[in-house]
Amino acid sequence: MCRWLAYSGSPIFMDELLLRPEHSLLTQSRHAREATFEVNADGFGIGWYTDRATPGVYHDTRPAWNDWNLASLSAHIRSPLFFGHIRAAVGSEVVRCNCHPFRHGNWLFQHNGAIAGFDLIKHRLDMSIRDDLYAEKIGQTDSETMFLLALSLGLAEDPFGGICRMIEEVEKAREAAGIEESFHMTVAAADGETIYAARYASHGPQPSLYHSTPGVELKTADGDRITLADRAFLVLSEPLDTLAENWEEVPETSRLLIRAGEAVIGPLFPE
Repeated sequence: MCRWLAYSGSPIFMDELLLRPEHSLLTQSRHAREATFEVNADGFGIGWYTDRATPGVYHDTRPAWNDWNLASLSAHIRSPLFFGHIRAAVGSEVVRCNCHPFRHGNWLFQHNGAIAGFDLIKHRLDMSIRDDLYAEKIGQTDSETMFLLALSLGLAEDPFGGICRMIEEVEKAREAAGIEESFHMTVAAADGETIYAARYASHGPQPSLYHSTPGVELKTADGDRITLADRAFLVLSEPLDTLAENWEEVPETSRLLIRAGEAVIGPLFPE
């Protein structure tokens, strides 16, 4: 499966977190520790916010380690909120339109996991997407369908509600089609100010999800240190170093809100 991270805090050059840490996203593209696939070489993407109304994005189908533009861009773009994603394709083409993060208006969205049996329920799910949003669909991934479905179900007005309603729609489709294999995911969505992350699976193990602890000091590959401000947070598929005190695991079937320098964890589905 894929690996991703999201950052919120004081503006920072993106390479400080995407490329420099000991177990950076770039390193994970070759040697992921907590993924189904060790190598994530089926494209990558970054998305970032500045003072513009909508986020910028950059995607490519090459492995992240083989793209000099990624190194150059991330070393020169300073952002208070950005996403990074490396892809291990499952059942869809390795093309730019299938690379995360996906963008709509001021929203970014990225995903790790898979909808089991997606080909059997793709038409049903796509037909539940609002017409104006479906007109924007350009890829074939379950991830893009999940994003547009969540938007159709109120993501922009009620982010966690939209994510939960998307999950419920997927589960109804899976049940109707008799699909027994699990739907599993971690997702992150952002509107430029807040990160909304969630961890879920129909059954069985759930994809890993962590956030950094306040004021974390990260080890870099060259032996240096990167210290994040106390009110800065990382949300990510797996830690960027081996120091357990730097990371808190998000419990299974939980939501994580990163806003105004705080990290708040709660149950994904309210009682």
